[in-house]
Amino acid sequence: MGDSGRAGKVQEPRLVAVCVSARRTDPKSDIGEGTLYAGYGLLGDSHAGLNERQVSLVALESIERANREHGISARPGSFAENLTTQGLDLLTLRIGDRLRIGPALLEVVQIGKPPDTAHTYSFQGVSILPREGIFCRVLEGGRVARGDSIEVIRKGEV
Repeated sequence: MGDSGRAGKVQEPRLVAVCVSARRTDPKSDIGEGTLYAGYGLLGDSHAGLNERQVSLVALESIERANREHGISARPGSFAENLTTQGLDLLTLRIGDRLRIGPALLEVVQIGKPPDTAHTYSFQGVSILPREGIFCRVLEGGRVARGDSIEVIRKGEV
């Protein structure tokens, strides 16, 4: 968990964006809320149903860092992630860890992505999914929305 910027106030991990695109080569747009289906992914997204990497996640903190370091103006969805998180260090997650977001349950199946993989999306020449993104499969579906809390369930706790 991270500091929210207010003294003594700890920010709980939460979902800040739900993003989809109609084509795999396009950036995603934040739709605010969406439906995750078990074994499929996010309804309306071009990556849903293709393989076990059904949903991608990037931290808002990673987007903000990329903006500062590269002088760009990326926003949630700019790096082709489905779910943008805040207050959760995604790089501490391991394969098999689970995330409860609202009613949905996701399982981490891949951390990062080879940068030369087909369809690795970059925003203004910057790509963060290869080193800071995670990929999950949907174990339990449900409606997720901006503001939903995120609970981490470590593999050994399942």
